[in-house]
Amino acid sequence: MIGVFDSGVGGLSVLREMRRLLPQADLVYLADQARAPYGERSLQEVRDFSEAIARYLISRGSAPVVVACNTASAAALRGLREQWPGVPFVGMEPAVKPAATLTSSGKVGVLATQATFQGELFADLMARYGNGVEVLTAACPGLAALIEDVPPDDPAAADRLTGHALPLVAAGADVLVLGCTHYSFLQNALAERVGPGVTIVDPAEAVARRVAAVAEEAGTADGSGTTTYLTTGDPVRFARQIEVLLSERVSPEPVQL
Repeated sequence: MIGVFDSGVGGLSVLREMRRLLPQADLVYLADQARAPYGERSLQEVRDFSEAIARYLISRGSAPVVVACNTASAAALRGLREQWPGVPFVGMEPAVKPAATLTSSGKVGVLATQATFQGELFADLMARYGNGVEVLTAACPGLAALIEDVPPDDPAAADRLTGHALPLVAAGADVLVLGCTHYSFLQNALAERVGPGVTIVDPAEAVARRVAAVAEEAGTADGSGTTTYLTTGDPVRFARQIEVLLSERVSPEPVQL
């Protein structure tokens, strides 16, 4: 079984790609909606939440565990790997490396939560791949929470994301990196608003490819092809969100951590 978690629905963008690449794998997705959004929590809180979720998913036999949340990856991924060295973890990181190869202006914009920019992972990412390009950042407070509440075709969320993106474009960024899995559901709407001269990079597919490779090594790539949905919040609300975002009718299970 492959375990996947996020603060809410954002990680479903990664799950969607995983389901496409790993149709036979058994997946369990946990949305920590009772404590979302993570982006406005302290890094220590996010570490504590992530450890509790990882412990739960591992107890259910998950390997690998996919941290399908940029904020949780930035805050907790290193600690999770240290705490469970025998469990493979796959995390999210803003796609600065591929963006650096795509830019013509030498300027790349990253849209994410403030907590993502504060985490060790982003600092390490900049040290490894930020040389040679100017990385412009924009924190988007409240946006992940808004995406939890409105359907992806509602212009409110896309307009807010665009409002954060346009100053980066005006400053010369010709590549925009979606540094929060929630923002993936707004990729097409953002592309329409910023125009064809700006490339938008969403790491969901690349992360899913990495998960597929790790699952093959762990022997969890083949199963019965089931997906179990769990939430610490309201299962009825989560079911409606899954139907809107993934066009699936499911019955999520409540879980307490």
